[in-house]
Amino acid sequence: MSAKVKTETGEISIHTENIFPIIKKWLYSEKEIFLRELVSNAVDAISKLKNINLVEGLKLSDEYAVDIKIDADQGTLSISDNGLGMTADELRKYINQIAFSSAEDFIEKFKGLEDKNEIIGHFGLGFYSSFMVADQVEIKTLSWQKDAEAADWICDGTTEYSLSAGQRKERGTEVVLHLADDEKEFLNQDRVRETLVKFCNFLPVTIRLEGDQINDSKPLWTQAANELKEEDYREFYRKLYPMSGEPLFWIHLNIDYPFNLKGVLYFPRLNNEFDVTKSHIKLFCNQVFVSDNCPELIPEFLTPLQGCLDAPDLPLNVSRSYLQNEPQVRKIREVISSRIAAKVVELAKKGAEEFAPIWDDIHTFVKYGMMREDKFYTKVKDHVIYRSTGEQKYTTLPEYLERAKDKHEGKIYYANDEGTQSTYLKLFESQGIEVLILDAMIDNHFIQFLESKEENNSFERVDSDITENLIAQDESQKIVDGDNKTRTEKIEEVFKEGLDIKGLTIRIESLKDDSVPGMILLNEQSRRFKEMMRNMGQGGDAPELDMFAEHTLMVNSASPVIGKLLDLRETGDEEKAGLLIEQVYDLAMLSHMALTKERMAAFLERSSKLMGLV
Repeated sequence: MSAKVKTETGEISIHTENIFPIIKKWLYSEKEIFLRELVSNAVDAISKLKNINLVEGLKLSDEYAVDIKIDADQGTLSISDNGLGMTADELRKYINQIAFSSAEDFIEKFKGLEDKNEIIGHFGLGFYSSFMVADQVEIKTLSWQKDAEAADWICDGTTEYSLSAGQRKERGTEVVLHLADDEKEFLNQDRVRETLVKFCNFLPVTIRLEGDQINDSKPLWTQAANELKEEDYREFYRKLYPMSGEPLFWIHLNIDYPFNLKGVLYFPRLNNEFDVTKSHIKLFCNQVFVSDNCPELIPEFLTPLQGCLDAPDLPLNVSRSYLQNEPQVRKIREVISSRIAAKVVELAKKGAEEFAPIWDDIHTFVKYGMMREDKFYTKVKDHVIYRSTGEQKYTTLPEYLERAKDKHEGKIYYANDEGTQSTYLKLFESQGIEVLILDAMIDNHFIQFLESKEENNSFERVDSDITENLIAQDESQKIVDGDNKTRTEKIEEVFKEGLDIKGLTIRIESLKDDSVPGMILLNEQSRRFKEMMRNMGQGGDAPELDMFAEHTLMVNSASPVIGKLLDLRETGDEEKAGLLIEQVYDLAMLSHMALTKERMAAFLERSSKLMGLV
């Protein structure tokens, strides 16, 4: 039989005159954390009793629950459980002794913390967080042990306490908070419900507020994936993010070696307002909410992921510095990266028709991940799809190269602006040459990354050069006229005389398509270098970084327009010939850039004159 509880008073064993003002000072901005701590303690007491019940066969058949009640008249908030309970000796041991050196050391050690609720976890002050909102706290408890006597503990926020025999008849513990005058918001049922839903929504024990259960004690991540349906995952997502649309896909994590990790991660449909600068994962520890911003756990390129992670091996009051330095966190990132890669491959294998709509949302993050992580690149590289001008609207790179090997082996033609490069695309299409569409902001970097990985392949923008497949054999160029000049030489001479533009090179080719009189060509490597320097903010407006400081006008000698131009020169109509030369050049430039105000005015006036000649 346990000893009778005798009334006693004393001082809590701490090595500073008053811990509570310090707690309030350092944790006030996170005051609602007290409810998480007290409910978590209650759940822990129930979980421990369940284990004892299982091991010792006590045959306890109670419905385990944590009850939160509000008494507005008395100004109290109480948290009660039917778990282990405590004896008077256990109250002395676990409540009365707080051990750390001094208030001075305490303040010095933690004055630089950004996340002040880290302090609780460092010193086991979970129960004492109640003094952030309460002027007085009571504990009414009865241990599960046979013949145990109830005990009451009271403290008014100083280091003095009172311990006496209690009246509780049922095992468990009730913590009664006499709320401070400026904390009466926690007498509002909606405010308490909001806090409970935030921190305790998925605890494994029934949590009741004024008799109504507010939590889901069996969240999706605690259940076996093979027992769940697709609608279960969608419903859980709607519960987590009620204002969001349907997710694109999800992965279910259930890992118990070499560390414990459970969770369900969703890839959401993205919009322009989505904040990709912060993590959207909710972190739990044994189903207790810890944080909704833990980017350290998520690979950088997967920031848009949503959902829940439950990491029991991480401390409940996890700190940012802990996450940054904990090896297990790195392993969690690797697992998530690997599972996402596997999911991308799985989706890609379903075929382009089904995968393409998803790919349009995720391609930026997959490409970024490939550039950031070699393992991720290796797993997904052959399953990345690209929009294509070929018969198939989407293709993988291996498929593209297989089809192109007889036409332009090793060269990958691409466009980054279908509108402005439509003339080039039409020319390539007319000759059956497939072009990839790489028009995302990340694609410039991604192209160079792929070239560094696969040195035998090179990417060429459609306006960088004219492939031999587009050039026809023009026998007329071999005919020498009375001036001992070939037709090609005469065209080149005409354009050099008519266009006095610094850095311009004239090139004459006879294309298989005669609909285009002229095209601007920009050297691929030179253009890339200038774009890179400009994106890095180097060089300012330096002339050498002008994309058109050096460029080529490729004149299509097969075009009827060029034939008409030569006829005008032969008849001595230099004015009309000059108009036509400038018009060919400006039309070619319009595929690359908007003309200046003055140049556009001249272009329109010239166009009117030329139309009058028809």
